[in-house]
Amino acid sequence: MLFKKKKFERKVLLKKDVLDSILSFCQMKHPNEGILILKGKSKNGEIKIDGLVIPPFSETGPTFAGFPHSFLPFDMSYVGIVHSHPSGSAEPSVTDLHNFFGLVSMIVKSPYDDNSIFAWDSNGSSIPLLIE
Repeated sequence: MLFKKKKFERKVLLKKDVLDSILSFCQMKHPNEGILILKGKSKNGEIKIDGLVIPPFSETGPTFAGFPHSFLPFDMSYVGIVHSHPSGSAEPSVTDLHNFFGLVSMIVKSPYDDNSIFAWDSNGSSIPLLIE
């Protein structure tokens, strides 16, 4: 084997103002789920999130949130999605894992405070989340 894949520990760095925007959006959408696209950069397993996009033509309800990916403009800064779980659980559902988008999926559980947000990879494993 000529090249060895470097194994690195993933972590998510989330700007505080972006966290505040996510929490406000989720509170506005409650009792329905809310969904946003995360923008940022990824390098050596470190995912830095510094912006948000409201997905076009998104649909939400008390137990679902989604959007058609075909309407998104091509943008290399999309690193994942964040959506809310009004039920109060932050665990990703099977549907969440089947509709995984990007490098990270974040889930915000009710009551939508600073301690209610969690990051997951495509396997449903937790990723450490740090607020900057």
